[in-house]
Amino acid sequence: MTHLQAGLSPETLEKARLELNENPDTLHQDIQEVRDMVITRPDIGFLRTDDAFILRFLRARKFHHFEAFRLLAQYFEYRQQNLDMFKSFKATDPGIKQALKDGFPGGLANLDHYGRKILVLFAANWDQSRYTLVDILRAILLSLEAMIEDPELQVNGFVLIIDWSNFTFKQASKLTPSMLRLAIEGLQDSFPARFGGIHFVNQPWYIHALYTVIRPFLKEKTRKRIFLHGNNLNSLHQLIHPEILPSEFGGMLPPYDMGTWARTLLDHEYDDDSEYNVDSYSMPVKEVEKELSPKSMKRSQSVVDPTVLKRIDKNEEENMQPLLSLD
Repeated sequence: MTHLQAGLSPETLEKARLELNENPDTLHQDIQEVRDMVITRPDIGFLRTDDAFILRFLRARKFHHFEAFRLLAQYFEYRQQNLDMFKSFKATDPGIKQALKDGFPGGLANLDHYGRKILVLFAANWDQSRYTLVDILRAILLSLEAMIEDPELQVNGFVLIIDWSNFTFKQASKLTPSMLRLAIEGLQDSFPARFGGIHFVNQPWYIHALYTVIRPFLKEKTRKRIFLHGNNLNSLHQLIHPEILPSEFGGMLPPYDMGTWARTLLDHEYDDDSEYNVDSYSMPVKEVEKELSPKSMKRSQSVVDPTVLKRIDKNEEENMQPLLSLD
């Protein structure tokens, strides 16, 4: 075991060896091979290339050198292409702070039976008058940056539960494909985290409809890990034990305290509220659309017309079966 593996338990070391192809005898060589590829992308500013930083990308891509380097390049390229998102990238930024305090994201105290961190989002908590969807994405990315420092989570990964209860159609209309693309690129394509499952619960018909729009733009691996449970919490409990879930998810623990993770990041500044004008953040989603990459959605798909969604029969929600993938 090298010093780079010092934070791993014996069980996680074995998991890293078996599932991620991590070999302590070749670890430094693996890291150097990724670092040597940096010269091939002079258009990207690689702000960090130290051993510990590169290692998290290798773990996220099971020690496939080229895939790890591609993820590393996309990590910094995403930040270059969306500079405004990262100008004030800290927990005390007013927009990020408001999102954190409303539980975007939340984190449960207990890990699941695979050692994964369980993140939770209560979608209806979004207050459109106080912060933007981009602020929520920034808060999630900032939180992941803090959590991924833990080598155990680099190996074991994360699980995400999104509760759509009371999420209104008006709120959903803000989830344009361009906004969702920004999130997909930031989380799926550009961040070194292993997501073992993304669980939707209590989703209304229009969230299901929206998912069908973005599904083609998700990687096959991501699609297999998305579970649409609807109101069927029993199917959620088959994958995440109710003993570690709060009561909102039919679990045995007390209701989740939305400020738990925010207090961890903000510490004594949690209660220091400053005025924040939601319009002061200068990263409108339309700016994202101006620089569409080849993999992006076509211009004709860049806006979801609410009238189209309204044509979907509302009764479909009642008849809709949870789409569970147990692969």
